[in-house]
Amino acid sequence: MCNSDICQRIKEFNSNPGRDQELVQLKYKKMKENPFVFLRGSCHLFYEDWPSDSPLNQAPLSWICGDLHLENFGSYKGDNRLTYFDVNDFDESVLAPCTFDVTRLITSLFLAVDEIKPCSADPLALATLFLNSYTTTLSDGKARWIERDTAEGLVEALLNEVHDKDRAKFLDKKAPVNDKNVRKIEIKPDKTCPVTSPTFNDVKTALQKFAESQENPDFFNVIDIVWRIAGTGSLGLKRYLVLVEGKGSPDDNYLLDLKQSIPSSLTRFISYFSQSRWNNESQRIIANQKKMQAITPALLHSLEINGEHFVMREYQPNEDKIDLSSDNPNLDQQSLEKLMKTLGDIVAWSHLRSSGRQGAANADALVDFAQDTQWHQEVLGYAQKYSQKVIANHQEFKDSAITNS
Repeated sequence: MCNSDICQRIKEFNSNPGRDQELVQLKYKKMKENPFVFLRGSCHLFYEDWPSDSPLNQAPLSWICGDLHLENFGSYKGDNRLTYFDVNDFDESVLAPCTFDVTRLITSLFLAVDEIKPCSADPLALATLFLNSYTTTLSDGKARWIERDTAEGLVEALLNEVHDKDRAKFLDKKAPVNDKNVRKIEIKPDKTCPVTSPTFNDVKTALQKFAESQENPDFFNVIDIVWRIAGTGSLGLKRYLVLVEGKGSPDDNYLLDLKQSIPSSLTRFISYFSQSRWNNESQRIIANQKKMQAITPALLHSLEINGEHFVMREYQPNEDKIDLSSDNPNLDQQSLEKLMKTLGDIVAWSHLRSSGRQGAANADALVDFAQDTQWHQEVLGYAQKYSQKVIANHQEFKDSAITNS
């Protein structure tokens, strides 16, 4: 049993009938690993605890990621086929003060550094560097982007590594060719599992209907479908990995990621920030992603399956994240300083890029906000204090028997 306030709040949030409760138990198991993973799996707690009288609520409204943390940046190939590094998760995206993103990112930094422990990195110095980079870039008033030619440090190394990844080799790992020269997605524990025949047919039918409106409908001919197990906060939601014909079998097949869309966990707590109205949640996620990213990935679409809405995107050979594990020999204070400067730039660019759109403050308001940095101390103070609360909450959650309930 788990009778504590924290456990009850987490159980209540994850008790939605639409969530697969076996995968929710896997989510709980992951959240017990360390405070950083706990933060990633409990975005709703961050905003439930956010004070309604915080001076940070007076910051300009911006389209925000909502669940910004160190793991929600990554590489991908844009629809122009160039490789970028940017914010890559918009499930929680809403209109809110720009300081929400900044404070959550810095909170995640304080927690992540405790897990990385690379040559005694100074989290406060890294957080200050991020804030200075964010503010300087915001004051410039112009949105740019990170690609291979402009990247440095850990991001440059990542983009160089993924740039020339071969599709056939990627497919061989994910969906090996069988004795009939047909690829089938490999079933791997905690990564993929089979879908039922009715689910297979429902997903296939939805893709066939979508394909009818596309220039090359044969591209979306379904070869195989499995349930994909990925992420932390979204575990338990329906998510499928679909192998389609693409540009030809077997080595030019494509993999599609279909992820169920639900309302942002922020919307319950920020009703005082007027939100746009969307036909469905996948439209919200995609529209906000297009506002915030310089270039969006290929094959980004909304898909309806049996009355439920999904975000469809290509699962790419080129997508990856910075390795923040303690095993990474390239992690040190200098490399983390370059990374935090880059992340500060990226977050500022995403806020500038979406400025003036559907209720967001315009670029001039963001530039003005960047002129006075007194709010930096408010962000640092709250993030430091809240990171300690997360550590305490994680310990309470870890000591509970919630994963056995």
